[in-house]
Amino acid sequence: MPKRILSGTVTSNANSQTVTVLVERRFKHPVLQKTVKRTKKYRAHDEAEKFAVGDTVRIIECAPKSKTKRWEVIAE
Repeated sequence: MPKRILSGTVTSNANSQTVTVLVERRFKHPVLQKTVKRTKKYRAHDEAEKFAVGDTVRIIECAPKSKTKRWEVIAE
């Protein structure tokens, strides 16, 4: 099964080797037919600690790195 790749914005890099990425998705509401925006935060592994708040990054699924980290940042 292919690994998912998502794109989002870094909202926090306060923790060591970890960034929090805000991913936004848009979809059409099934009944109202209105475009709805939903966001979700993912914790991703950043080995080199080179990403700062506000950077646009891509993240890919990986094996669990810790209790909350299931993603890692792709260099961009």
